[in-house]
Amino acid sequence: MLLRWDPFRDLDRLSDQMWRTAAETPMRIPMDAVRTGDRVDIHFELPGIDPEAISVDVEGTTLSVTAERTESTERREDEEVLVRERRHGRFVRQVTLGEDLDTDALDASYHDGVLTVSVPVSDKGRSRRVEVTRRGDERSPIETTSQEASGDDHTHAA
Repeated sequence: MLLRWDPFRDLDRLSDQMWRTAAETPMRIPMDAVRTGDRVDIHFELPGIDPEAISVDVEGTTLSVTAERTESTERREDEEVLVRERRHGRFVRQVTLGEDLDTDALDASYHDGVLTVSVPVSDKGRSRRVEVTRRGDERSPIETTSQEASGDDHTHAA
């Protein structure tokens, strides 16, 4: 049997009510973002959501994810709800993507309650080596040692 009385359950409900307005604002979707090589993967946590209830939209550099978890209204006559802690309703998250990401080639997949949006880095966002030439002699590039080439004097952003 399930424990019906939990001294902290009422405190949890009260704190949830404090964070939500009377208008029932959508809940924020937790996420992680990771750059691996020439792509950025954004993982949105959406357990128990039907993939048909998930929407992924891109407008300019803004990625919008919305999802809805509906509460089942079908109950048998002899059924009694003992605990209801899973959140139901609308979930949203907006992410501003860097201009060096190729939003036209964006891909989204859903597996085990996690929505993964993969965005490749565009050519202008990829690192590349620039050859430095000596002024007045366009044919002989300046050679650098491996110690000079591996310095930390560069900044990289996804």
